[in-house]
This record gives sequence, C-alpha cells and structure tokens, in this order.
Amino acid sequence: MSGIDRRSWLGSLGFFFAASRLPTIRKASSSSSPESAGKPLQLADFQPRSMLHVPETKVPRSRYPVIDIHTHLSFSAKSASGVGIGEAMKYLAPVDELLPVMNRKNIRIMVNLTGGVGKGLEESVRKYQQPYPERFITFTEPWWDRTNQPGYSKFQADEIVRAQQAGARGLKVLKTLGLYLREGISKGPLVKIDDSRFDAMWETCGSLSLPVAIHVSDPEAFFLPIDRFNERFEELNNHPDWSFYGGDFPSNAELLEARNRVLARHPKTQFIVLHVGNDAENLPYVGECMDRFPNMHVELGARIGELGRQPRMTRKFFEKYQDRVLFGTDAVPHGTDTPQQIFNDELYEIYYRFLETEDEYLDYAPAPVPPQGRWRIYGVGLPDGILKKVYYENAARLLGLKN
Repeated sequence: MSGIDRRSWLGSLGFFFAASRLPTIRKASSSSSPESAGKPLQLADFQPRSMLHVPETKVPRSRYPVIDIHTHLSFSAKSASGVGIGEAMKYLAPVDELLPVMNRKNIRIMVNLTGGVGKGLEESVRKYQQPYPERFITFTEPWWDRTNQPGYSKFQADEIVRAQQAGARGLKVLKTLGLYLREGISKGPLVKIDDSRFDAMWETCGSLSLPVAIHVSDPEAFFLPIDRFNERFEELNNHPDWSFYGGDFPSNAELLEARNRVLARHPKTQFIVLHVGNDAENLPYVGECMDRFPNMHVELGARIGELGRQPRMTRKFFEKYQDRVLFGTDAVPHGTDTPQQIFNDELYEIYYRFLETEDEYLDYAPAPVPPQGRWRIYGVGLPDGILKKVYYENAARLLGLKN
C-alpha cells in the first residue's frame, strides 16, 4: 500500500527537510562524563526525560461508545497543486484492518470524511459503509475541478442530492477552499471561502440535513515566519510546504472571518468546524463564534496538543459548549508522517486519557519527540454526562442516528 503524508488527502505534494537542517542547541551533558559538557546537540536529537513523579493512568478503552467524526480512509487519487481532480480514489486500509482496533477501543462508528465524488464516492460507500452500515459513515466532497465551469453552482447543488442518494451522510470541505483552489483550478487568484458560487451547495446540505465538516485554516504559527520565535519551528522547518506565510495567502484571521460569513448566510445548515473551530489556540475567539452561530459545532481532531496545555480553559469550554463538541482524531491508517494522526490503539488511548483523567504532563502523540511543538499536556477529567455527549450523542444527533 502506498504511503500518505498529511497533505496527500488535499492532493498536494509533500516536501520534507532532513533533520540535519535543524539548528543546534547547547546541552548540559549527554552522559556522566564532564568532557561532554558544552558540546552541541542537534535539536532533532534532543529527547529530554521528565523528572516529574506524577500518576499515569492507562485508559485502554473509552468509558462510553465513540463516534470518531473525523477520519480519512480514502483520498483523491489525482491532484493539481493541492486540488483533487476527478473521481478516482485511493484507499488506505481494508475494513478487516480497521474493525479490530475499533472493537478494542470501543469505537462504534468511524466517519470517513474524504469519501470523494461521483463514482469514487460510490466506490467508497461500497468498500466501507455498505457492508458495515452500523460501523462506517461516508461524507462526499465538492467537485473542485469543475468550479470554473459555467453552471457550477447548480451542478454542485444537484451533486449533493445525488451524493445523498448514493449513501453520503454529509459534506467535507478541505482547506482546498481558501488556500489551494484558484480561479483556474491550480492557477490564478485564490477562490474565497465565502464565494457565492457555493451558496447553493451550503443551502442544499441544510435542506437535506447533511452536516458540513469544514476545515479552512491551520494553527496560527503556520501563518508566521519560520524563525526562532515560532513555537512550531521544528514542525514547519521539517515541512516548509505547510507554511502559509507570505505569497498571496490570506491571513488566518481573514480565513476565519470568511468562514463566519458563510455560517451567517446559511443558518439552517449545520457546520462541524474541524480542529476546534480551526483556532484551538484561541478558545475565547472560538467561543465568541459559537455564541454568534448556533449552527456551529466543533471537533477535537489533531488538536489535543493545543487543548491540553490550557486545561482549565479547555474544561470550561467543554462545560459551556457540551452539546456542540464532537469527538474526532483526524486518524489516517498507514503511511502518514504525522504521529498524532496514525490510526492505532495508542492514538485513541491518548485521547481517552486526556478526556477522562486529570493526569498531568502527558504526551499528546505517540512519538519520542512531540511532533507539533515541544510541550506536553494535562487531562481535563470530564464528567460522565459530558463524556457521553462528546464521545457519541452530539455526533449521533447531527448524523441523524437513532441511538
């Protein structure tokens, strides 16, 4: 099976810098020998071991059944400059590889957000949802490569209807919209998130009760220079193509406000704004948006590294918006170079520990070096009533599940 990196679902090419490009730092000592003191150490090789003596709780199985609203089991097979092209799909794992992990970790349902379009969507439904309708749910995507064709608005709205008839239970909008899609698909000015040609698509989703899972931005650090002041320097230095600093990219704030205009124009459409509203570092702002837009919901995918280092504020956020926060991981089976997204037992155990315990200073990803930033997190110890909602009930309501 071919590998996939973080941007393969977006159809873009990944470019990776070797660890040797990382700067050196001074170390106190790497051994008991005084001769080693003061010698340089590659930052990529720095793996400090915590001296804290704190409880460590093993949570091998979630306390209540889980709907993982944010996974990627398939992705577009062809792309042009970050824009998925055509109907052909690639699949990352067969059902018989997924079900054992799901059963061990108490995952009742996995939602494959990137289910594709047209024949690709039909194939995705046949591979996962059709044989196991109680375990897998499939979302469709917009036809990005047709957005510059005449009559696209009506075409896309009609395709949403056809996608639902084919089995799709929602729509997934990648950050293709706002950061990759251009007027000439891969050339010309960027297409704005609130472009009116998508209004019929949003409205159709609302009329059919299909939730829209939308990702329009990335962490704030991705919009800043990759320099010594950037707390995610290692991550961005290793993956410079993840940076949206400079060029003709909008600012993070501009992207979020454009998204907000979409939410305001389509109040009957339910939006799941992924990655904690695309601004997990700024929960007060996310809360303001939740207050303004009753049709806005959020999920946790690949952002417990942000939430867990502000546990008191995060706990208050869960308490206030407990009916609109969903469980998600952004899990990808096989081949991704982002350990915080690799679909396996350990990934889910970390999420469960974060949500169910008050453990201190734990890893947010199964990796020897924290992959997103050099910090650790703290559990928020949610009460049972909130856990039930976050793990299952909130997603079940949006997806129209009976139980």
